[in-house]
Order: sequence, then C-alpha cells, then structure tokens
Amino acid sequence: MAEDGDMLEVTIVLVNEGYASTAVGPIEVFASAGKMWNEMSGGDPQPRFRVTMASIDGAPVESAYGLRIAPDAGIDDVGPADLVFVSASGPMPSEWMQRHAKLLPWLVERYDRQGAMLAGVCSGVAFLAEAGLLDGRRATTHWGVAEEFRRRYPKVDWRTDMLITEDAGLFCGGGVNAATDLSLHLVERLCGREVALECSKALLLDMPRLHQSGYAILPISRPHTDAPMRELEEYLHANFRRDVSIEELAGIAGMSTRNLIRRFKAATGCLPGAYLQMVRVAAARQMLENGAASVQRVGVSVGYEDTSFFRRVFKRYSGMPPAAYRERYRLRHAPSEHP
Repeated sequence: MAEDGDMLEVTIVLVNEGYASTAVGPIEVFASAGKMWNEMSGGDPQPRFRVTMASIDGAPVESAYGLRIAPDAGIDDVGPADLVFVSASGPMPSEWMQRHAKLLPWLVERYDRQGAMLAGVCSGVAFLAEAGLLDGRRATTHWGVAEEFRRRYPKVDWRTDMLITEDAGLFCGGGVNAATDLSLHLVERLCGREVALECSKALLLDMPRLHQSGYAILPISRPHTDAPMRELEEYLHANFRRDVSIEELAGIAGMSTRNLIRRFKAATGCLPGAYLQMVRVAAARQMLENGAASVQRVGVSVGYEDTSFFRRVFKRYSGMPPAAYRERYRLRHAPSEHP
C-alpha cells in the first residue's frame, strides 16, 4: 500500500474496436483519488496516482462506436508503472487479437521483469490470458463471452460468477461497467479504504461489489498450482457457515488426514482450520462494512454460535474487535446497529 503523499504510476492501455468507458472510467477514478474529495471538502488536493494513457503505437484509438481517444504515448515510450490497466476490445479475441499482438510481450515484460501489477476488464482480460499470464490462476470476464474464453484459454481458472478477481498481482473485472468497480477496488488495495470511500463519494459511485450475481469473497490464500487443494479451498468457501472437519476434507481429496494437512499447508500457507476461520472473518468483514446487524448476528451467520469466541477470532485476524471494525470501515451510507 502506498504511503500518504506517494504518487503511483498508472498506465491505461487504450485499444481499438472496444468500449471507451473501460478506459475513461478508470482514468477518472485514478485521477480523482485523493484529489476530488479533498477539493470538495475544502482541503488540499493530494492526488495518489499519475495517469498515463498509451496506445500500442502512440496513435489515437477508435472505439466500437466511433469515439476517438488520443493517447499520451505509445507503449514503448512510457516509463515504469506500478499498475497497468488494459481496457476492453471487441467481444471475441479471435477477431482482433492479432492486430494487438505487440501488446502481449510488453505486458509480460512489465509483469515479470518490472514487477507491475496488471489489470484487465471485460474482453480486455483476454490480453492477459493470451500472454499466458493467467494460466493456473483465477480470472473473470463478462459472462457473455465466458464460454468462448474457456475454450480459447483452458488453462485459466475461470470464475465468471465473480465481478472482480485477484491472483498474484493480476486483477480482472467482469463486464464493461466493472471498469469502475475494479478501479475503485484497486484504489482501496493501493491507497486504503478511506481514500477509496472518499473517491466513491466524490464521483457518486457505489463501492465495488465483488460478484456478478450478488455476493462473493475474494481468494485469501497465496497463489499455488495444487489443483486438488484449490478445490478444497472452494469447498471451504462454499461451506464456511458450518464446521468442516479434517476427515471430511480428507475424504473429498481421497487421502489420509495427515497427508491432507501437510499438503494443504504447503499449498496455502495455513492449516485447514485456520483457513476456514479466515474465510469466515472475510465474510464477517464484508457484512460489517455494509452496516450489517449486530455483532452477535454476524457471528452466527458466519458459523460462530459463541459471540465471545467470534470476537476473539475476528480480532486475531483483523487486529481489532468487530464493533470497532464496523465503525471504522463501514460504508458511510450504510446503517449500523449496535451489538
């Protein structure tokens, strides 16, 4: 996360034949972060991002509906970036990928050698997938192109029910309007929730939802390629409201409990029981941020009948009690009830 006053470099990659809002929306979100709310509140602007627009060859691009956008530079002429955000092109990569082929090695260079985070939205996720960067990783895209993307990129772990995914510094957004959701998510990720909330209020945007059909929890473990353990992670995400035993997980994986524990820890960095608690706390955090009901009800809803135990577990993983967390991080428009 950037320190106060730090300016992060963001490159917005403009592509032809796509949707201008997937470039313009992120430009406005990143340019407003730390600035617009401060100015409206009578404070000094503290912009958090320096935004550069780049096209593949430095020439203006034309959207699917005729809007022309002039970039600041070509991709070979922009300096190092903390984040590269790729806008969306047309629906099917087979129709336009070859015309944008120069972008692929440039993205690999930025990610592998320069350590930049990469983000793609809607069909723009295809650039990350075509470059091989999403192989074995979670990703999402617009539900309407999901099946085509699964066929074209079978090594990607597609989670197209999710509006936003994050895996090893690679961020993906779902539909066209997810461009602002993903941008606000990145503002929060890089600058903290307070800056993101102020940015969302200044632009009259809702804070990002994470699911294309309602509610989701972002992955919480470190990246790994152990497919059976990833399946168990998903099982824990789907069943976190009840107690899931080691024996149950071992039966699903078809291995001994001892081997299951060893392999799960090697893949995720934690034991299954601790992982389950982290999933529960992640769900509780989102409920509290959205102004959920009492702490007791939140605890019960995520699997803890004992409220005192829930408070201890929540504090262990969040650094503060649930009531204090709600007061600090809840959305300003969300109602809050006392525990």
